[in-house]
Amino acid sequence: MTVIPTPITRLLGIDLPIVQAGMSWASSCSALPLAVSRAGGLGVVAAGPMRPADLARTLDEMAAGTDRPWAVNLPLYRADADEVIELLLERRPPVLIASQGGPRRYLRRFQDAGTTCLHVVAGAEHARKAVDAGVDGLVVVGAEAGGHPPPAMVTTQVLVRAVVTAVPGTPVVASGGIADGAGLAAMLALGAGGAQFGTRFLASEEATVHPDYKAAVLAAGVDDTRTVGHGLGVIRAIANDFTARMTALETSAADLDVRRKAFQASTLKDAALHGDVTGGKVEAGQSAGLIDAILPAARIVERIVAEYADARERLLPPAT
Repeated sequence: MTVIPTPITRLLGIDLPIVQAGMSWASSCSALPLAVSRAGGLGVVAAGPMRPADLARTLDEMAAGTDRPWAVNLPLYRADADEVIELLLERRPPVLIASQGGPRRYLRRFQDAGTTCLHVVAGAEHARKAVDAGVDGLVVVGAEAGGHPPPAMVTTQVLVRAVVTAVPGTPVVASGGIADGAGLAAMLALGAGGAQFGTRFLASEEATVHPDYKAAVLAAGVDDTRTVGHGLGVIRAIANDFTARMTALETSAADLDVRRKAFQASTLKDAALHGDVTGGKVEAGQSAGLIDAILPAARIVERIVAEYADARERLLPPAT
């Protein structure tokens, strides 16, 4: 198997600096994370929408399905986050990727249990605080990302450079707008130790979302996503009736309660599980426009590695 050594691969014990993003519904299962971890990357279970019993079963499937490292993504805003933390401490996942909350709430207990802890950040100041708290590494999410981009909407290229400069020596995973091996090479050149791929793995055979959701991702161009929900928890999603309605309300400076009602009336679940790609939240990144096929996850990993090798060769051609 190809090995691409970086600070992230050494920290996590993986062969390739390829992290599959924890995507609600798409990787709230074992199939996709197992496929990525078996292929040499880091597969990530998205705990966000999962009931504790379903999460426990999935964690058992992960532990039984591979001896390679894998991760769980936990959004700390969950109302039952403390219960989920206890469950995870019992199962001891190799890696925890926590988001949308402070690391001091969970960090020491997981590190004491032998779990490597990465924390998702959206800026240099957040990165410094997380590193000061003792996290093992960071996931830096730029504006191109699907789902929840950073509030300041700074691009991945700029944000990664800002973070690696602010916290030198800290292993960093770059996320947002990365769909292929050239993107991976670019992130490593910026100083990251790996790249997180969300939308690329959303368009995989193993992703457990509705076929119409995958089709919408495949049909989207690089300019076919919108950011909506400003002041409510901004998301990036593929343009549809929902994003048009929200954009109209935001442009007209509609009352916050009116916007909140419209924002909450549509859900990611409507699109991901039920296939409502017209009125639901079809969350995806700008990299959707770089994706040309729905493939098995292992094949996606293979393509990223081959594209990365091509990019390196273009940058560093053999001496003549």
